[in-house]
Amino acid sequence: MPTELRLHEIAESEQRILNPITPDKLNLVGEACRPVAGQRMLDLACGKGEMLCQFARQHGIVGLGVDISSVFLDAARARASEFGVADRVDFAQGDAGEVPVDSVGFDLVSCIGATWIGGGLTGTLELMKPALSGPDGLLLVGEPYWIDEPPEQAYTVLGIERDEYTSLAGTNHRFANADCELIEMVLADGDSWDRYAAAQWRTLSDWIRAHPDDPDVGALRAFLSESRRGHLEYVRRYLGWGIFVLRAG
Repeated sequence: MPTELRLHEIAESEQRILNPITPDKLNLVGEACRPVAGQRMLDLACGKGEMLCQFARQHGIVGLGVDISSVFLDAARARASEFGVADRVDFAQGDAGEVPVDSVGFDLVSCIGATWIGGGLTGTLELMKPALSGPDGLLLVGEPYWIDEPPEQAYTVLGIERDEYTSLAGTNHRFANADCELIEMVLADGDSWDRYAAAQWRTLSDWIRAHPDDPDVGALRAFLSESRRGHLEYVRRYLGWGIFVLRAG
């Protein structure tokens, strides 16, 4: 049985942004943060490092990305070289939930779509705060939220606990309870979700056709079927997603 990490490494192998956000909206996130050249950024669970590389190229920031996947980090380093920012960004393999104690003094600290590293949104915010340089630093967190209350079966199909996510307003309450102020946000839409999810269906279908004798092909086929069902029946209608810019209190 393949690990969940390998499933995602295969499914997202043709994608640069490993979340349901388009390149245009990623640019909006950069504008919302108002970064200044020379500022330092720490990106936890950075995936292929697209945000960090884009911010370095467009805004002149320097930074560090941490991720558990060597496959994704190889892609991140290649992207940094392609953009000519390899001297400004670095990538380290490791558990993003175990931030080194010397990882402090960052102007921007982000965790986009991976709040499982801290056991949920609140725990991840508490994990991120100590790395900030001071009161002017910003947190960026990517998190799903419920647009409408989903049917009970959605939790089972999507593998989500009932209290794992809340509404958009409820998400803001969770920020406030974590002593964080929401100051900006960029939200995904149906098209953003489609480009993230549906692009993986083609990638997975192609992989299955090219590797019919792989011992994991059955699991990949099931993963594809479940992904398609979950997106079409529940995700697109009920589940929102956004990147939120926060000030820590």
